[in-house]
Amino acid sequence: MHHDNLHPWQHSHTFGQDLKRSGEVRTNIVIAITATMMLVEVFAGLVYGSMALLADGLHMASHAVALGINAFAYVYARRHAHNRDFSFGTGKVNALGGFTGAVLLAVFAALMAWGSAMRLLQPVEIIFNQAIFVAVIGLLVNGVSALILGADDHDHADHHNGHEHPHVHHHDHNLKSAYLHVMADALTSVLAIIALLAGKYFNYIWLDPTMGFVGAVLVTRWSLGLLRSTSAILLDRQGPEAIRRKVREYIESDEDSRVADLHLWSIAPNLYAVAVTVVAHAAATPDEYKARIPDDLGLAHITIEVHECETQDAHSGC
Repeated sequence: MHHDNLHPWQHSHTFGQDLKRSGEVRTNIVIAITATMMLVEVFAGLVYGSMALLADGLHMASHAVALGINAFAYVYARRHAHNRDFSFGTGKVNALGGFTGAVLLAVFAALMAWGSAMRLLQPVEIIFNQAIFVAVIGLLVNGVSALILGADDHDHADHHNGHEHPHVHHHDHNLKSAYLHVMADALTSVLAIIALLAGKYFNYIWLDPTMGFVGAVLVTRWSLGLLRSTSAILLDRQGPEAIRRKVREYIESDEDSRVADLHLWSIAPNLYAVAVTVVAHAAATPDEYKARIPDDLGLAHITIEVHECETQDAHSGC
């Protein structure tokens, strides 16, 4: 058989990763804004002696780095989407970027905690008015960034590769992640403002480095959450139970067919691959089993293995 005759059974494995996502441009805008404000806050924190302001700047720096990694992941995934060396496309590049960003966040959190401890042991004079002004500007910048990222976002990519389903809208989880970054930044800015006001009007100087500790805790919690979610994707942890249950129900819609094995794993944001082993006495064809599965489960790649069970012996498992 000539290779050209195999086209009906072949398909692309790009899974829409070659298309530019709408969240990419907005992420780049916020990176520029965040990086600029981060430099201002770190400089001001050092000059004006505010650990809370410095912690806010470092917190913003950690998110700028994480967002930068996500932006790189967008570009890398798009440019290598047609590379056949990636068995299921480049969808996991975003998860790898998120995992790397989470590790960096943990490092930044440790630096923030160390700096706060040093300030508790060796307090420095804080120039409150200028520090408060910069912190308020930082909060306003975070608010603008949240508005840029916060609008409901969908990727309206139609995937025509024989396995994906057209007109399915997928939320951009990277954009959602960026939005949560900015909201965490805003919260840290609020903590810095509270600490500076308390120090100025009530002489609670100790509250400034204490807020640095609070910021470190916030970054650590975010880092751990991101590590859990991205490592699950990178390690091919079983996909959502709801989707697995639906696939099983549709495959076993007749009284004869039974699912002996089922593996569901993520290959891109909101896109999954599934491999199913079906056992039946009068088995249908793999294509017939695939046709039972609806188009709205986010299954971009479906593999069906069929085995006929010729006996009804209790020990055979059929």
